[in-house]
Formats: sequence, structure tokens, C-alpha cells
Amino acid sequence: MACVNPDGTLTPSAKAMLSALSSPLVLEEVAKSTGLPVFRIRSSIREMLEAGLVEKEEGKYAATKLGREKIEGGKDDQVKTDL
Repeated sequence: MACVNPDGTLTPSAKAMLSALSSPLVLEEVAKSTGLPVFRIRSSIREMLEAGLVEKEEGKYAATKLGREKIEGGKDDQVKTDL
């Protein structure tokens, strides 16, 4: 996963995206907030959706409870994935 380091921890860009997604946003708003290109946001969001860190509703994305816990340090920082 491009948004997860080999040791299972979130990359700095993934943490930035999850922080931006504290409220629902469209991809372009996430890109503007983080300074990352939309193509990178799109692929990372797809991976974070699969990992349960982000959810999509009515065309907007938001961090899930699990995603918020990962950036707040309330849970083990490692992300479990089958990828």
C-alpha cells in the first residue's frame, strides 16, 4: 500500500489526508488541503477505503473512527492489510 509503510505504519501523506478528512470532503478539497496531487489522493483514498480508514458517502470522503484513532494515537499505529 502506498499509504502504509513496510512496517505497517501510516505514511506522513496518509496521516495528512486522514487529518484533512476530519470532516467530509471531495477529492479536490483533500488535495487542496494537503498540497498533494489529486491522482495521489485518489489512489491513497482507494487503499484507505479498503483498509477501513476512510468511508464515502454522497460523493464525499471522511475518516472513519478507526482512521481518526490512527492519527490521534488512540490505537496501535499499524494498519493491517491483505495487500
